[in-house]
Parts: sequence; structure tokens; C-alpha cells
Amino acid sequence: MSEYLPVAKTFKLYIDGSFPRSESGRTFPVHDSSGLLLANVALSSRKDLRNAIRAARSAQEGWSDRSAYNRGQILYRVAEMLESRRSEFVELLCHTGLTKRAANKEVEKSIDRWVWYAGWADKIHHVLGSVNAVNGPYFNFSVPEPTGVVGLVVPESPAFLSFASRLPPVIVSGNTAVVVAGGSSSLLALTLAEVLETSDFPPGVVNVLTGDQDEIVPWLVSHLDVNALDLTGLNSEIDSDVIVGAADGVKRVVFGEIDRESPYSIADFLEIKTVWHPIGK
Repeated sequence: MSEYLPVAKTFKLYIDGSFPRSESGRTFPVHDSSGLLLANVALSSRKDLRNAIRAARSAQEGWSDRSAYNRGQILYRVAEMLESRRSEFVELLCHTGLTKRAANKEVEKSIDRWVWYAGWADKIHHVLGSVNAVNGPYFNFSVPEPTGVVGLVVPESPAFLSFASRLPPVIVSGNTAVVVAGGSSSLLALTLAEVLETSDFPPGVVNVLTGDQDEIVPWLVSHLDVNALDLTGLNSEIDSDVIVGAADGVKRVVFGEIDRESPYSIADFLEIKTVWHPIGK
């Protein structure tokens, strides 16, 4: 009887509700804290990024048109699916060097964070919107609306809670996301993508690219069809020329807190529209 030969999984990208290989055909290995090979992961190219942004743009209008209650239900479904796959995420975090107790605690906090943001789906407009006092025969309303397509960079260090702290506030209000993950976080990001695929999200609402941040982020920042950027998880100092690229596209750039839990994390990716309406008409 031949000796069993373990087969390392090759993780693909997550674009437009499917799991394609990288257009470039490139991959990179991910090892655990002891140096053991865990998996091979697709190394994204510039064309992969364009495909992901196109998918996010196509999905954005339909996603924002859904009721806030429905978006909240879908985010809550993510929490349910994470709960059912808890042991898998705990094992992934243990491979990065966390103790089982610490990994369990991080997964529990992450599940709670998805539930927390799901609850804000049909409430955030009450907090950020208002009826404004005006001197005239008009009603004046301030209404929050999604910004559009958001590029989200997550830390290369494997912090699962950062996913739950940065991604839900982007998508709960109707934005779509292109997530860039690298290093040890790649396995967590793509395993989370498998959860998202079974959680009633329309294709293209969340897209996950893995690879080299230094290679992908400048393309993401300069792309004219990206409306906002969350660079909180960027591991290295970003070059000033890259930020200029964001200014050329009039993008909102956010450097927030990795594990922040706040309705104002949702507000970071909302625009406020003011509507005037005559009284009695």
C-alpha cells in the first residue's frame, strides 16, 4: 500500500460570484508558523483587478436598490454560516501561531461583529439623515446614500477580526467592495469568500483578490471606476504619488482603525444627499 500523499489546496480568486484562476496563471505559497505549506494561492494581475472592479460596478446599483432590511438579513446570514464553519476558521488562525483559545475568541468576536453591523442596515439612515429647518415653504431632507465601489485593503497579518470590522460597514449600506488581501490573510479572505458565496449575496457585491499589496494597491488607487478606498490594512507606507492617483479620481481615502466597531465606520462610505421639496405639492 502506497504512503498517503497530502494534496495542498490551490485557492483561486473570488470575482463576480465565481472562483477563477488568476489571468496571469501565477500563484504563491502560504506557510504556517512552523514553515509547513498550507496552500497555494492565486497571485492577482492588473487584469484580475479590472475584472473585479467591473463586477463590483455592475452589481452596485442592484445591491443598493435592495431594501436595507434585506441587506441586513444577508449580513446576518454570513454570521450564521461563520458559526457553522467556526472550527475551520479557528484552525486557520491556529496555523498562524495563535493558541486555540485566542483563535476561538477572535472568531467569536468576528461573528458578533457581522451581527452588529447587520443590525445597523435599517437604522443608519435615522442616525445620519435628518429633516432640516429652513426659512421658506419647503421641506429639506438630508439622506445618506452609498458612495459606490470601494477598494478595501486588509492586513497581510492574519487578523480575522479586521475583516469583520472593515468589510461589513462598507457593504451594509449598499456599496460594493473589491478586497485586496495578501500574505497569511489570503487563506482567511478566500475562505470567507466561500462563506459569502453561500450567503445570498448577489454576484459582484464582494470580490476578493490575493497577491502582492505593493503591486496591486497602486492600480486600485488610480482606477477611475473606484469611488472610495479603505487603506486601513495597508502594511507599508504608501507613496505620495499613489495618493495623488486617488486625488485624480476624486476618491475618498479612509485610514481607520483595524478593529473599530462604530456606526461612523459605515458613515465613512456614505454620501449625504440634500433634497428640497415644496410644501403642499
